Amino acid sequence: MASGSVWIIGTSRSGKTTRLVEQFCGWVQTENKYIESFYTKRTKQAEGEQIPKLLYLNSTRPGVLVLAANDDNRRELGDVIITATLGKYPVRAKTPLGFFQDEVILFWPLLTQIMQLKAQFPVRLRPETEQELATKLWHEQLDEEILRLAGMSEYRLVRRILDLLQLAAYSGVPCKDIAQILASGLQEGTTNLEPEFLASLLLDWRNWCLERGLLTYGIITELYTQHLLKDHLYQQQLTKRYQAVLADDVDDYPGVARYLFESLLDQGAVGAFSYNPDGAVRLGLGADPNYMQGLARRCRVETLAGPPPESLADRLASPMVELVTEQMMLLSLPETVQSIQTTSRAQLLRQTAETIANAVKSGQVEPDQVAIIAPGLDAIARYTLVEILTKQNIPVESLNDQRPLISSPVIRALLTILALVYPGLGRLVDRDAVAEMLVVLSKSQPPPETSPFPTTHSPILTDIDPVRAGLIADYCFVPHPEHPNLLPVSAFERWDRIGYAATTAYNVILQWIEQQRSQQELRLIPSPISLLDRAIQRFLWNGSNLPYDQLAALRELLETAQHYWEIDTRLQTNSKLSPVGERSRSTKSFPQGTTSPHTTIVEFIQLLRRGTITANPYPLHPVGSAKKAVTLATIFQYRSSRRFHRWHFWLDTGSPLWAKGGAATLFGAPFFLQQRLGQPWTAEDEKLAEQQRLQRILVDLLSRVSDKVYLCHSDLAVSGQEQLGPLLPLVNSCVSIVSEFAK
Repeated sequence: MASGSVWIIGTSRSGKTTRLVEQFCGWVQTENKYIESFYTKRTKQAEGEQIPKLLYLNSTRPGVLVLAANDDNRRELGDVIITATLGKYPVRAKTPLGFFQDEVILFWPLLTQIMQLKAQFPVRLRPETEQELATKLWHEQLDEEILRLAGMSEYRLVRRILDLLQLAAYSGVPCKDIAQILASGLQEGTTNLEPEFLASLLLDWRNWCLERGLLTYGIITELYTQHLLKDHLYQQQLTKRYQAVLADDVDDYPGVARYLFESLLDQGAVGAFSYNPDGAVRLGLGADPNYMQGLARRCRVETLAGPPPESLADRLASPMVELVTEQMMLLSLPETVQSIQTTSRAQLLRQTAETIANAVKSGQVEPDQVAIIAPGLDAIARYTLVEILTKQNIPVESLNDQRPLISSPVIRALLTILALVYPGLGRLVDRDAVAEMLVVLSKSQPPPETSPFPTTHSPILTDIDPVRAGLIADYCFVPHPEHPNLLPVSAFERWDRIGYAATTAYNVILQWIEQQRSQQELRLIPSPISLLDRAIQRFLWNGSNLPYDQLAALRELLETAQHYWEIDTRLQTNSKLSPVGERSRSTKSFPQGTTSPHTTIVEFIQLLRRGTITANPYPLHPVGSAKKAVTLATIFQYRSSRRFHRWHFWLDTGSPLWAKGGAATLFGAPFFLQQRLGQPWTAEDEKLAEQQRLQRILVDLLSRVSDKVYLCHSDLAVSGQEQLGPLLPLVNSCVSIVSEFAK
């Protein structure tokens, strides 16, 4: 047992994180008279006195490693520790994958020696770039026959194969052993593709990336756990840098995180770990809570008290779980659990929104004390709820709203600008795109501060309205495959109908485009990223404060474009430096040769138009106090955020998706869990997993609500099918309400 290490067990909101911080403060502040030695390195003490171990920190053993399950929790945990210790102690807060990435990049020279790689600075691939490059590399091998056997599109198949590499790395399985795991785990009929074929694709992809210094999350994890962490020189450096490790919610960590913890404990470090038996939010995405739980044998175990008496979790968790899992017949649930029941889902969405609006207006609850939680949120549901509540002056915050970048009109307008300035892009622009661009780029003044609309849903005030923009596009836009052009407004015979304001705004846009074309011909524009930045500065920013959602979309576009061209430059450089005769087998199927600038722009625009969801920009959240808004989230998003509200609205309670992993479960995830590595996944296993997942969800959500739960159920789903999900017994056992709107 590691001296002083502690394993903290508790349910949601039981005080695990607080206890974790207290443990750290106890390590470094046990004896106040020795705190000065933490910095001055004076470690002399009277004979017989005991100095806490961490007080020996000096220049060679300076830090404490703090880990959290995701970036939001990491930021909050780091802030709490700094506040509790007045910022006096060296703390490094990371996520497990973020720590692996930093270490791989920091010790890349050592890795190049260990694996005999080319000495070049590594670049991490974002998910959208990883998808595109893997598709190009495997395009010849994933022919029509393979796609027919797989029964899915090329896009989905590539993503599924890449996920296998990530899952294997998270479980500590080397890339070369993936075929063996799949061969023993996949049952006949599960997939028509040979495991050896899938493993060979991944091995080619891994080697291709390493030859060019490109890193994905899966490759980073494998490099760290399979190579770097096993190196004796690195272990010495790790021990010198960290004497202690604090890890919050380790039930959401990949199994290989245990390798890191055991390595630190073996070298004499102390650790504090918190574990939630009802957590495992990321189970199915690489987390291995059962394997992580084995670390408790090396620690002193503390079990925190459960939910306080008379709380909803204390009163309702057991009855609800029994009602769902054992189909017990109860007369009714308490009045704190009510239901909103309708026939159609459209009625349900409207009635749910009206119930929230009435409660807010009557003063029963504040908007930021309400959460709408659903197993899955489609675009119609999001739009309906946001539209109704916004019209009632109630803002809505969608947690981690993962929408394709191309869904933003501002982004589409900027891509149209690229097609009009750079030659050879005429096939990517049409009249509708030009009209939309004119509307977006002719923004006049920001809405007044007294506007009744929330900031994120302010109406766009433009000098060119959609009707005039359509007329200009019809009569002044000249399509051409190489050089699409915009004519002066006088090309329209009745240009007087356009009006002074619209004509002036159009002339400004036209002159700016002509100026950029001239500079592009003279090669005075360094890259398309510079052109995008110029357009944003000239037409969108213009000295005003953009709404946060637009600002986030623009940051996301610029970061994505910068990363895309950085990777393109790396590929072009490697293509020039590598003689044709020396290319490895992994490069044969990848398109070779220098790509022209306009081809790269075409591929970038097409990437976004395919609806690819790009990585979130940094920072993810606006600066300042949190907005007082209703929270709208999926189950996975809400549980990951660790939030807490007075009122919960569980949307689509009758849906079967409550027990399903959905998008939060990757194909093949059960094969890579340590306790069942490579074992087949049967129908009985799936049924048991669904029951356990549903039980964890119920207990976790009830721990995150204090006053009231509304079960929102419609008899018919969007498809028109009757909803008979596992939570239907709860709906039938609680009090049904009728909102003022329904009356």
